[in-house]
Amino acid sequence: MLPLEGITVIALEHAVAAPFATRQLADLGARVIKIERPGTGDFARVYDTRARGMSSHFVWTNRSKESLTLDLKSPAGKDILGKLIAQADVLVQNLAPGAADRMGLGFETLHSDHPKLILCNISGYGPDGPETDRKAYDLLVQAEAGFLSITGTETHPSKAGVSVGDIAAGMYAYSNILAALLQRGKTGKGVEINISMLEALAEWIGYPMYYATDGATPPARAGAAHATIFPYGPFMAGDGKEVMLGLQNEREWAIFCTDILQAPALQNDPRFESNHARAAHKLDLTAIIIKAFSEWSAEQVVERLSAVGIANARMNDMAGLWAHPQLEARARWRNVQSPVGSIPALLPPGGLGNAEPRMDPIPGIGQHSREILTQLGLDKSEIDALSEQRVI
Repeated sequence: MLPLEGITVIALEHAVAAPFATRQLADLGARVIKIERPGTGDFARVYDTRARGMSSHFVWTNRSKESLTLDLKSPAGKDILGKLIAQADVLVQNLAPGAADRMGLGFETLHSDHPKLILCNISGYGPDGPETDRKAYDLLVQAEAGFLSITGTETHPSKAGVSVGDIAAGMYAYSNILAALLQRGKTGKGVEINISMLEALAEWIGYPMYYATDGATPPARAGAAHATIFPYGPFMAGDGKEVMLGLQNEREWAIFCTDILQAPALQNDPRFESNHARAAHKLDLTAIIIKAFSEWSAEQVVERLSAVGIANARMNDMAGLWAHPQLEARARWRNVQSPVGSIPALLPPGGLGNAEPRMDPIPGIGQHSREILTQLGLDKSEIDALSEQRVI
C-alpha cells in the first residue's frame, strides 16, 4: 500500500508548478483528478511536440492522473466541481490571480462547508501585498527573485535551463500538503496553504542573499564555475572536451597539487594558499590546470581525479543523461503508457522501502470524464447532454 492511497486530490492546474506538485502526490498513491478546459485542456499540452508528439512539460508532470474536462463558467460545471470537492481531501489551484475567489473557492467559503479539506493555492507573489495581482511566469520570477543577477557570465545573465521557479513552488506545495495531511490526522481539520513562486525561489537563493548581507557585494556571475569556491567548475582537457571538478577544502587542494598537477610547491604559493586567494588569482591557476590537463583526454582526467578522490563530473548532454550508466545500473527507468503509446519515465527520487511508486499513464484530454461523472451518480443520458452542451 502506498502512503497516499485513499487520498483524493482535485487539481485546477496548468503549466508546471501545480502539476509537478500533484504528480508527486500521485506518485505516492493519491487519486489526482485534473480539471481541464474542454477542447484544449491544460495549455502545457501544446508547449511543444518533442516527446513523441506530446509536450515534454506535460509528459513530465502529469502521469498517473485522471483528466476531467469541465467548463467551470457553466452552472453545470460548477455543480460538478462542487460535488467533487465535497468528496476530496485536497484542492490544488494555480489559476490566474483572483480567479479562485471569484469562483467561490476561497478558503473561508470552502472551510465552512468542508472543514477537513486542505486548500493549496499556488501563485506568483502570494495572496496579498502590492504584487498579488501580477501574472508570474517562470522566467519573470527568476528575474524578480534575483536569480538572473547571479546566473550566467560576467557580461550576460542567463536563465536556468529548467523552470526553477515553478519547480521550487511545486516542491514546497508538495511538502506542505504532506505536512497538512499529517496535521489533519491530529486535528481533524484542513488548512489553507499559500505558495508563492517568488518566496519559494527566494528561499532557494538563501546563500547568495546572505553572501550579500548588509549591502555587501553579491556573488559574481561565473558561468558554469562556482562564484566563490575555486577551483570548482569546467576545465578543458587535451582532447578539447571539458571536465567539471570541485575542491572543497585544503586537504583536497594538497592532493590536487601533488597527484594531479604534479606540482607540490603550489601548496605554499601565496597566490593559492587559501580558497580566498585561489579565487582572487583564478586566471593564473586556470592556466596551470589547463596546461596540466592538456596531456590527457577528458576521460583520462576523470579517471585520474577519481583515483585520488577529487570530485569530478563529465559534461553530459541530454543524450548522456538518457544513457547514464548509473541510472541504468540502479534500474531507475520504467515505461508509462500515454495517448501515443509507451514512453520511458524515471522513478521519482527516494522511495519507501521496497514499495514501487505509482507510474500510471499520462492522460488524454478528458479521458476519464465519463468514468468520473458516472461515479458521481450521473447516468449516460445526463453525461451525453453535458457533452453536447460542451460542459465536458
